[in-house]
Amino acid sequence: MRKIIGYRKLMGVTEKTGLGELKTIYRELMKNWHPDKFQDSDELKGKAEAKSKHIIEAYHFLVSIAPETRALTLNEYKETITTSGVIDFEYKDETLQINFLDGKKYEYFGVPKALYIKLINAPALGRFARRHIYNSFPYRMVKQVEAV
Repeated sequence: MRKIIGYRKLMGVTEKTGLGELKTIYRELMKNWHPDKFQDSDELKGKAEAKSKHIIEAYHFLVSIAPETRALTLNEYKETITTSGVIDFEYKDETLQINFLDGKKYEYFGVPKALYIKLINAPALGRFARRHIYNSFPYRMVKQVEAV
């Protein structure tokens, strides 16, 4: 969740900001922080490059977790979580990444460590995840790899 909050703060948006408005804000920020505007000073140009990279990263991340984006891929997501088993999972800084048998990887944000420990100890991993994780936390598809 810290990642989401930090990116929203950087972009100056809320969770209710739509994709169109997010794109407008992104373009305005890039106009202000584009490195080409800072040709006079190498130091300022370096800061602008770092800031613009951070803005680009934030924009792509926020687009990937936006409700509109998730709505477009909802059927695919539901199919994955109901029909495909879990290969493995990884937990770091309240982010749980789950790799599925169909080759898809999803990240779930804000997962408490206590819930992760319960997941590890669950007798039926898929059932536990369906009940407590899949529809309870903000998520995004990280990537789709070749099916195993």
